Amino acid sequence: MCTPRRAVVLALALGLALVIGAGEPRADGLALEGVDHHTLALTWHPGFCASRSRPPRECREPRLRRGTEDGFVLHGLWPSRPARLAERGVTRREWRRQGCFLERPRPDGGFCRAHPALALPEALGGELDRYMPGRASCLDRYQYAKHAACLALPAEAYFATALALQAAVNDSAFVDFVVQHRGGEVARNALIGAFEAAFGQGTGRALRLVCRGRGQRLLTEVRIGIEAEALERFPAADTLVRQARGRCAARVRIAAFE
Repeated sequence: MCTPRRAVVLALALGLALVIGAGEPRADGLALEGVDHHTLALTWHPGFCASRSRPPRECREPRLRRGTEDGFVLHGLWPSRPARLAERGVTRREWRRQGCFLERPRPDGGFCRAHPALALPEALGGELDRYMPGRASCLDRYQYAKHAACLALPAEAYFATALALQAAVNDSAFVDFVVQHRGGEVARNALIGAFEAAFGQGTGRALRLVCRGRGQRLLTEVRIGIEAEALERFPAADTLVRQARGRCAARVRIAAFE
C-alpha cells in the first residue's frame, strides 16, 4: 500500500528522473560508475538525541522534533565504493571513511559555513526539512558532499531517491513494530524478526542495527543494503543486499521524547 506521502515523493523522484535523463549528468550515473549497492541510513531521532552529550539544534528545538517518533528520519544514502576508485587501490574502508573527500577534499570549517545551501526545488526542500531534521545542522550539505558530489549524481535526484526509499521503509510493518515499542525495550532478534516479517524471509541480513550508549543498548539508527540497479523496486526482497552485523546488545531500548 502506498501512502499519500510516499506517492508524492515517488512522483517527485520520477519527475526528476525524467528531467535528468534528458541530459548529463544522468540519474543512472551510479550504475555507470560501477557502484554495486547503496546503504540507506535512517536515524531513530529520539535515540540519536538521547545519545548526544551536547545535542544539536535538531534535538533541542521542539518544532524540529515534531513527528519524528512516528518513523525513521533520513541520515543519508551511501553508495558503495565506485569501480574506478577500486582500480586505483582505494580500499572499502577508505571509501567508507572519506567518500568523495578522496577526490574533493573536505573544506575547513563546518559545512554550514564552508558549503553554500543546496539549490533544491521548493517541494523537495520542504520534504527534507520535515524528514531530515539534521538539515538544521547542514547534514544535507555534508551527506551530498561526501557521498554523491563526485559521482555525477545531481543533488535533486540523490535526495528525492533517498526520501522515496525512506518513505517505503516508514510505510512498513517493521516501522509499525518500532513505533509500537517506543519508550521501552525489545529483543534485538525481535527487531530483526520484524524486519523479515515485513520484507521477506532472510532479508534480516540486509539490516544493520546501530546502537550507542552504555552497553550498546540504545537504538540510534538502522542501515539497509540495497542493490544499486534495483532502487526503483525497493523494498522487494530481491533488492536487498547483505550488511555486516551491528553490535547492539541482546536487548535494545527504543527511546521516546519526554
